[in-house]
Amino acid sequence: MTKRILLVEDNESDEKLTVRALAKCGVSNEVIVTRDGAEALDYLFATGAHTGRDVSDLPTVVLLDLNLPKIEGLEVLRQIRADSRTHLLPVVILTSSNEDEDRLRGYSLGANAYVRKPVEFSEFAAAAKTLGLFWLLLNEIPARAQ
Repeated sequence: MTKRILLVEDNESDEKLTVRALAKCGVSNEVIVTRDGAEALDYLFATGAHTGRDVSDLPTVVLLDLNLPKIEGLEVLRQIRADSRTHLLPVVILTSSNEDEDRLRGYSLGANAYVRKPVEFSEFAAAAKTLGLFWLLLNEIPARAQ
């Protein structure tokens, strides 16, 4: 299966920055972008506008913002973990929030990692490179989750 990234990001500037940073560091995998929590869940569970999509063809990793319209990021994470089809899907919270409560809730709900978005592009590019290398190349997921 193709290794893809699902980026759940409502801020167009942050989306472009993330995609650019991934490309700059050599991550050439397809990045699927959803702009709110409801669209992310529709994509993952093949509902709404994504009805008919093969629900077993999941992204390799989800990069999830917390402050999303329609359904907030932590609720998206809760629904991902609650469904047997996606409960092992790697989810990295990628947010500007530096709140201890957000980190605690994210990990409590099953986030695999919590990464704060750096302000400087060079720092962001370095963070994207690390995320891409680890989640797309080094991390091994169980066969039944692929």
